[in-house]
Amino acid sequence: MDKIVENADEYIELNAFLKKNGIATTGGQAKNIIRSGEILVNGNIETRNKKKLRENDVVEFNGKKYVVRL
Repeated sequence: MDKIVENADEYIELNAFLKKNGIATTGGQAKNIIRSGEILVNGNIETRNKKKLRENDVVEFNGKKYVVRL
């Protein structure tokens, strides 16, 4: 049986996305923002630090929207 391996270029974790886009400066800060319930992903509150974001997902924070581009 073939092994299914997910290509890392197909997603970015939410915490890494926040740091990459300057929303958080550290991993700890990203974690706190996420756990506080201030992040929306595709219109839903997201509290999972390692939520996999895919192309065209929409992340909202402080009234700003960010579209995921991989």
